[in-house]
Amino acid sequence: MPTVATKKKTTKKAKAKFSKETYLNWYEVMLRIRRFEEASLKAYSLQKIRGFLHVYIGQEAIAAGIVSALTTEDSIVTGYRQHGIALSRGISSKACMAELYGKATGVVKGKGGSMHFSSAKHNYMGGNGIVGAQIPIGTGIALAEQYRGTENLCVTMFGDGAARQGALHESFNMAMTWKLPVLYICENNQYAMGTSVERTTNVPDIYKLGLGYDMPSEQVDGMDPEAVHDALAKAAKHIRSGKGPYFLEIKTYRYRGHSVSDPGNYRTKEELNSFKDRDPINEVEVKMLKNKLATVKEIDAIKDKIKAEIAEAVEFAENSDFPLGSELYDDNYVQEDYPYIMD
Repeated sequence: MPTVATKKKTTKKAKAKFSKETYLNWYEVMLRIRRFEEASLKAYSLQKIRGFLHVYIGQEAIAAGIVSALTTEDSIVTGYRQHGIALSRGISSKACMAELYGKATGVVKGKGGSMHFSSAKHNYMGGNGIVGAQIPIGTGIALAEQYRGTENLCVTMFGDGAARQGALHESFNMAMTWKLPVLYICENNQYAMGTSVERTTNVPDIYKLGLGYDMPSEQVDGMDPEAVHDALAKAAKHIRSGKGPYFLEIKTYRYRGHSVSDPGNYRTKEELNSFKDRDPINEVEVKMLKNKLATVKEIDAIKDKIKAEIAEAVEFAENSDFPLGSELYDDNYVQEDYPYIMD
């Protein structure tokens, strides 16, 4: 079973390392994700959303660190637990919620659903329903960036379960051989569906998989946006200097089951609560107040803003139309204005 997280008292981490604007931005990004996911769970219980639903609750600090450490020109591709990353990328709550509802106003016109958001405008190359399939896709996007001579990198995200796919090793080998500008991130939330990391491998420290390819690889505290930011900034600097890929195993935790239908009976309440005691949203809020970076009034204003935004997103999704049956075969192929078609 996973090792229970060591409880950290906020007082030990009270000193602020970043600007007021950074903490406020992190707080807003994480709170938006949390409230969006809570609303999606409620909608699912009312049968407004159908099919699979994998929420990002508990992992929000990773999305926050990506926002502050990387640029919007960097591409991102990830797996099926992807609503939070899409929201942090700037895709609107309305477009994301409408997509969950299967409506034509969704980010991919209601045709992708929970696992397949995508927006070339936001350099968000999508979630992926096939476990690990995004790893070679992200490697290919990085190859295209190298070919085009840009300074952009591709953030390729996957879970601890996907780390067992053979495509990871093929991608790591190619990326290191060609020094591709790709940042691999394993969001290790301790469980692949209901199976703990320790039951699937003799190497539970997943970052060590990169060492066999001489790829710089580190383990990161994924419950702390400061740690995530620092690790990502360091990795991005390495990649942009032309030295090739970097691999980060970001240790995090999902508060909910694997999907909406999973009660999570394979883990203990003690284990779950040990991570909730370090909830990144609460930690940032307390830190801002202790360091007088924000007032209660400012924090409450963000809470009210997000509450209204998510309510509007749900109303928007409720009132939007379903896609027309005649459009079933539209948008299957894109040949124009796609940023990765080589000249």
